[in-house]
Amino acid sequence: MSTPWFINNAMPKDDSLGVLVNNMANEWSIRKRRPVRRKNIAPLLKRLETDLAIDLNVDGAFLEMAEYGPWTMVFVDRTPLVIELFDSEEERCVFLTLRGFLQHTEALKWVEVDLGAIPFLMNGADCMVAGVHDAEPSVQSGDLVWIRDMTHKRPLALGWAVDDAEELVQNTKGKGIKTVHWVGDELWNME
Repeated sequence: MSTPWFINNAMPKDDSLGVLVNNMANEWSIRKRRPVRRKNIAPLLKRLETDLAIDLNVDGAFLEMAEYGPWTMVFVDRTPLVIELFDSEEERCVFLTLRGFLQHTEALKWVEVDLGAIPFLMNGADCMVAGVHDAEPSVQSGDLVWIRDMTHKRPLALGWAVDDAEELVQNTKGKGIKTVHWVGDELWNME
């Protein structure tokens, strides 16, 4: 049985889709996954709790650490909840994953977008300022922020803020957030 002509003609013959699909999550894999004691990662968790004004409450949970590309991740009960990555100045940043923000929707460092931005964010696109409707006042340029929808306050993506909170809301043109993790990428689907 031969392949229908529309399937053969639907895909580019020059592998140009390979460039579109080639992103951070497709190339990285989990390495060195190992159990860890809470006291060994307590400073990391304390810093995260302070920065985002949340209470992680991981007492009694099964904790693991792993490397995911250049990031270090903390798994809580086999779910990736915390990532440690480096900013443009090579300084360590600790942040929740989107699964972590599902459990802590009251956390600081959020940027709120309208419904028109959601399909683009779900495909891994950077967030444009035209879609930003509100931002938590402590957001500064260069901060790692989480993007949520304005209606349900659910997390959609994580990224680096290009401007301060006030400029993100007031500007109408340009890029507002460089996305690094979004709903539907490999990190989101990881268990």
